[in-house]
Parts: sequence; C-alpha cells; structure tokens
Amino acid sequence: MDEHTVTPASVKAYLAGRPFALRALDVLRRRCYLISRLVGRPAPVVVIAHRWSDRSAAHRVAHSLEHDWMEAPESSRAPYDQILLRAPDLVVLQLRRKNVCGCLGHRHILVRESPFAAPHEIFGPAAIGEVDIAFEQIDAWHPLPLSDTAIDVKFLSGSRQREFHERQFRLKVLSVFMHELNHLVFPPEPEASVLGRSLEFYREALESYAARALSTVSLTLDRSPSRLRL
Repeated sequence: MDEHTVTPASVKAYLAGRPFALRALDVLRRRCYLISRLVGRPAPVVVIAHRWSDRSAAHRVAHSLEHDWMEAPESSRAPYDQILLRAPDLVVLQLRRKNVCGCLGHRHILVRESPFAAPHEIFGPAAIGEVDIAFEQIDAWHPLPLSDTAIDVKFLSGSRQREFHERQFRLKVLSVFMHELNHLVFPPEPEASVLGRSLEFYREALESYAARALSTVSLTLDRSPSRLRL
C-alpha cells in the first residue's frame, strides 16, 4: 500500500459513498466539505469543514493552502518541514466565523467532525487530526501592526489595495492554520516558540509578496530602499 493512504480522491470517494441518510443530514445541517492540501506536500490532505453560507471563505482558505503557501519564501516554509512530515495524513479544518473564547484557532484532542470521527477502512491506518480557525476574528487581527501598516500605506488606493488586503487575510489564515498544526503535532512545545514561528512565517511571506507587488505599481510614497524597508 502507498505510504500515504489518504489522497484528495480517496476523501472525495468516501464522502460521496456515505449512506444517503448521512449525506442528507449534512444538507439539512448545511454542512459542506472542501478538500485541499498544501501544494508541494504529499500530506496532509486538508478537509475544510464549513457551513454552506461560508463557502466563499472556505475557498479563500483553500486558495491560501494551494497558492500562497508555495509563493511564500522557502526560508519561511522550511521551519515547518518536520511538522509537516509528522502531521496526520488527514487534517479536518473546522472553519468558524468566531470562537466564543476569542481565540483565533485551536487544536482538537479528538476529531469531532462526524464523517471523520470514527475510523474508516478506506483510510487504512492513516492518522486523522482536527483543528479549527475563526476567520472573522482572523480578518480583524493585526499580528504585526507596525509592519502591516508600513506595507499598507505603500499601495495606491483602489484595486491594488484590495488585492493587498485579500493576500494579507489569506496569509493570516495560513499562519494561524500552521500555528494550530504545530500544536497538533508537537503538543508540548511552548506557546512562545510556536507563536514565534508562525509570526515569522507571516512576516516573511507578507514582505515577499509586497516586494513583488510593489515592483509592478506606482507608489504614493518614495520608492527608495530606505522607504521600502519595514
């Protein structure tokens, strides 16, 4: 058997092959599943569990996994190599608007999403894990206020500024997801260490994107190297 028994195709086949009553219950609960993964990595396969009304947010999260991850500098991705090597083959990402506790995300000790809460033959011996993220709270979060503002003011108002804010949101989502995945894989690691890693990923990825974008647009401020430095 292949080392990785979980693939996007096997997850789709499993969800489509569930008994009609269970699939109908998902419809009544307005529960949807979007399958994604970090491009360039064989694992984990990520199932974004979301409400039907949040399907747009789910696709934005999937875009962050499938595009923004690989566009981030290799130096920012490298610290997650061992984490991804040890991650469960399948990670259920519960997409929420807000968490009552105010947290941006959590790792779950047990898998709660019903289609994946019990072992299934189609997945073989593969490990399954679960985390959640609160996308509305993430959108309002300012992880590095001074750096974020310094980059923001360099963009012209209008479409390019909206593009920047969209990329900023997706990189924050990606940072929080990697943060919770870190906790899922290495629970004893101190919060300060996990947070430092995820914030550094966000900072490097945002700076890299801004440098590429700013090279293609006119700026409202001086473009000298000293003005572009964060």
